[in-house]
Amino acid sequence: MCGIVGCIGHEKSVAFLLEGLEKLEYRGYDSAGIAVHGGDELKVYKARGKLENLRNLLNGNSSSYSLKAGIGHIRWATHGVPNETNAHPHISSENKVSIVHNGIIENYKELKRELSERGVEFKSQTDTEVIAHLIEDFLNQGHEFCDAIRHALKKLDGAYALGVIFKEDPETLYAARKSAPLIVGVGKNRNFIASDAPAILEHTKRVIYLEDNEIAQIKSSSYKILDLEGNILKKKVETLPWEPVSVSKMGYKHFMLKEIHEQPDVIRQTLFDKLRSTDQPLNLKEVKLTRQQLENLDRIQVIACGTSLHAALVGKYLIEEFTGVPVDVEASSEYIYKRAIVSKNSITIGVSQSGETADTLTAIKQAKAKGSHVLVITNRPDSTMAREADSLLPVNAGFEVSVAATKSYSAQLMAFYLLAIFLAEIKNSLPAERIEEYKKELIQLPQKIEMILSNKEKIHECAIKFHNTRNFIYIARGINFPVALEGALKLKEISYINATGYPAGELKHGPIAMLDETIPVLSVLAPGKVYEKVLSNSEESKARNANMIAVTSEENEHLEQVFDFIINIPYTDEVFSPILTTIPLQLLAYYIAEFLGKDIDQPRNLAKSVTVE
Repeated sequence: MCGIVGCIGHEKSVAFLLEGLEKLEYRGYDSAGIAVHGGDELKVYKARGKLENLRNLLNGNSSSYSLKAGIGHIRWATHGVPNETNAHPHISSENKVSIVHNGIIENYKELKRELSERGVEFKSQTDTEVIAHLIEDFLNQGHEFCDAIRHALKKLDGAYALGVIFKEDPETLYAARKSAPLIVGVGKNRNFIASDAPAILEHTKRVIYLEDNEIAQIKSSSYKILDLEGNILKKKVETLPWEPVSVSKMGYKHFMLKEIHEQPDVIRQTLFDKLRSTDQPLNLKEVKLTRQQLENLDRIQVIACGTSLHAALVGKYLIEEFTGVPVDVEASSEYIYKRAIVSKNSITIGVSQSGETADTLTAIKQAKAKGSHVLVITNRPDSTMAREADSLLPVNAGFEVSVAATKSYSAQLMAFYLLAIFLAEIKNSLPAERIEEYKKELIQLPQKIEMILSNKEKIHECAIKFHNTRNFIYIARGINFPVALEGALKLKEISYINATGYPAGELKHGPIAMLDETIPVLSVLAPGKVYEKVLSNSEESKARNANMIAVTSEENEHLEQVFDFIINIPYTDEVFSPILTTIPLQLLAYYIAEFLGKDIDQPRNLAKSVTVE
């Protein structure tokens, strides 16, 4: 969850650390800190809250820092409350070692007890401080710097991405990784470490992806990668497929608003090399299963968290509707504690925007260990999950900076549409004419989204009306039920309004008791086989004095009698409606949060990439 950066040989090391942390602030913002060499000692500067507080603390003082190694950290709190003492970097008792850490050390209490019995005094409540003292303990036993890290790591249980600097080794930056993402950036007479590419993208696009149980020993113009036994490893230097402009707001007030407006182009990009012609088979060369394996496929399990889980629920509907293959969808955090059931005719699909979601990564590893073919749908082809995959279906949404996912969700939906049609073609489970119609509609979706984005007045008006409500209900049926869940999640994430999505038919099985004039009910009314049923459930809500909102492509006088606000979208076939019905719900959440003055891109308590279980 946390973000770490580091540099060696950088002429403006403090400026780089702050700049890098700013690019990683989506990973946490409970506190921020840096450690640098300051003459003959390690200097540590920390501030509670957002990065701006650390900037203010450092203002005007950076000229006193020497141009040696430096490390920085942006925190999402796990162990210990968010305060200055618990903020990273942590420093050892004798000020010989300073570290930054992303992850969780599961046996830190035992290690803390062991060190305390030997006279080590702890200042923080964190699991991380244990690592700094442990490394110093091995230094004091006579081990060299890298060996001290190796011996310390062998005693740790859990996950870590570490940046380490030593008082007596100012020319070297160290890094290590286990079950948490970390890259080494290779520059010219300067090198870097970071939790994610945006932190270093303006300085280099050449990177080394550290794997589990690897240590990097980095100097300004050289580096070595070692395993835990001290063996030197040969590692490939890869080129990042991103440009610095991808992490710019491009004139929008918030990244979230920019990313909402990028969705038409994201869908075009997703379709670009996969749907060249409506009368030709889809090109999903990324699916590395033989035709016979695909023909025999009789079960799919999909594993995901949060917004990706909602995309997976739409995917379940599509694949079952198009192919008749049963699909199970599991929350990753639940799957990892269950017995994994796989067969030679089943596959496991892991869905994650970042490709680093800890629960989902653990889940796909479990499925893979049982012999399942693992297909990963991710926005980050450079991620850990992507490297674990047997088949990789990247969604090409570009960097998504706002914590609340928007364009990556639409891209994940598109991946499921393409996969469902691809399987239908292989299995001959849909008529060719129907498949061709579906392909034509896919191509038209970006233009229809642009129509919604060009006519936002009603959504804006609706947000003004309901921005002070404390509870919100979303209802839908069928393929749009996950859209109700996703719309409610977006509102909760960025406005902190208690919003809940329900299958419309379940409203009268309990939740209808909550309804009165203080609670708005938003109905997703897509044309199709459940339209009349959702409309009927909406009328039941109207009869309980609820304020009613509709997202629909239908236009008739009866709707005006039931709904206080009608948000119109272009018509599309029911199976494609989630792509369009999602957009107004994203905008409604955005405008409500804006009226409430919330920090839209960095909502409290959340982080973009959940890298701890």
